[in-house]
Amino acid sequence: MDLLTEITILVLAAFVGLEVISKVPNTLHTPLMSATNAIHGIVLLGGLLIIAESEGVFNKVILVIAIAFGTINVVGGFLVTDRMLGMFKRRPDPKKPDGEAK
Repeated sequence: MDLLTEITILVLAAFVGLEVISKVPNTLHTPLMSATNAIHGIVLLGGLLIIAESEGVFNKVILVIAIAFGTINVVGGFLVTDRMLGMFKRRPDPKKPDGEAK
């Protein structure tokens, strides 16, 4: 494929992705986020396998940067998911002072 075709596919994929994600209801956001994080973990594993086979300093530097950004994405995604799930946990009832009637 030539460069123009690849750029066209990238732009169309970004547009379709944006349209699909914007239509996701709030109740499905957390499960989709967890699934995306799991898939991205597989991508990180692939990056680690590729870096072992890569040759040249430039390729290794680009792969290290990609793995670092991917790791940040996975960790941040799990933190956001955990925080969102924490919103659904029941908070303990506040303690009443001893002098008040129940």
